[in-house]
Amino acid sequence: MARPRKFDEERAVDAAMEAFWTAGYEATSTQDLCEATGLGRSSIYNAFKSKHDLFRRALGRYLETKSASVVELLESDLPAREKVRTMLERVIEEESAHADDGRGCLFVNTAVELAARDAEVARELERDYRRRLEALTAALESGQRDGDIEAAKDARTLAHFVAAAIGGMRVSARAGIDRAALEGIARTTVDAL
Repeated sequence: MARPRKFDEERAVDAAMEAFWTAGYEATSTQDLCEATGLGRSSIYNAFKSKHDLFRRALGRYLETKSASVVELLESDLPAREKVRTMLERVIEEESAHADDGRGCLFVNTAVELAARDAEVARELERDYRRRLEALTAALESGQRDGDIEAAKDARTLAHFVAAAIGGMRVSARAGIDRAALEGIARTTVDAL
């Protein structure tokens, strides 16, 4: 009979997420995960099979939390232009809050670090991107019907544009671009709608 686990698996996933978010997948060692979670190597490998499995669980937790927040905003009663402005302001606030620790966005960090060589992770990122893209497209189409967004523009293309602006802002922030520049990008993005 297997021994019952003596730790909270969800708490361990959250702690691992913080470790991966801080250092990235490759730079996070098993020892780092032990220190972050308070678990021994055998407990980590018994519960999660591998570092990669634990990373995928941690990434999944991050994506679910972040995307739920974005979808909630995009499905709110705010005008479409205000929804996009709020999304961009959140990016500026998050990047400003993480300017000193270099964490940035785990989605963007993972896309840059792993997506090109890890098909499983790339599929998870694509699935998350599609979820947010669908919600953003729907919000922009609603804005077009309401006259808040230019009707002559393709809503899906605009949604890709906003997503690319957000990704670009996050990467630029990691490269040291200041808040004023991020705010200018946000204004330009909203103006393009």
